[in-house]
Amino acid sequence: MSNLQVKLPIHETFQSTVQGEGYWTGTLVDFIRLAGCPVRCPWCDTGYENGGKDLPSVARSISELLAELQSPRVVITGGEPFIHRDLPELVQALLAADKQVSIETSGAYWLDVSPLAWITLSPKEHVNPKYRVQELFWTRANEIKLVVSTGEELEFYHNFLEKNVNIPVFLQPEWNSKESGIPIILELLKQNPSYRLSLQTHKLIGVQ
Repeated sequence: MSNLQVKLPIHETFQSTVQGEGYWTGTLVDFIRLAGCPVRCPWCDTGYENGGKDLPSVARSISELLAELQSPRVVITGGEPFIHRDLPELVQALLAADKQVSIETSGAYWLDVSPLAWITLSPKEHVNPKYRVQELFWTRANEIKLVVSTGEELEFYHNFLEKNVNIPVFLQPEWNSKESGIPIILELLKQNPSYRLSLQTHKLIGVQ
């Protein structure tokens, strides 16, 4: 039984939108965006490229978060969700409320979350070598989403991807360079026909 009074730092939440990326693209979801991420991806579209010290963060209880849910699936994202020790409590409470749960992570941190949670691994080790993917994630992840700018990203993770061929892989162009990124991905798909193109369709249709 989860402690519903546990509070987590929340950057923002939004309800009844669509998942724009990866395996669940086009499905109705709510988002819980946890605050904070140390990785500092230069193209972060949430504002954590400089550490996010000036970004809003409000401590909210799990019970408050549950009260506003509207969709069958809840996506926990960030920032980096796995830096928060109470993430497993949040996941358990959502599952107990009969919600499907997805977590989006760089894989640099691990907490023992329920095996029922869908994990989207979007590794950033090639961006910041200090934040290596925890080895467990390469087998625990339900999907792998690589943000592609140059095409070299795929080569960087080649050995890990070869060992885990049953996990679906999505190649997603970095938004600010998508005009050059999409042709690169199309070439990569020819070499890896089991992989799939992922576009940030929520941005294309103008929703959060």
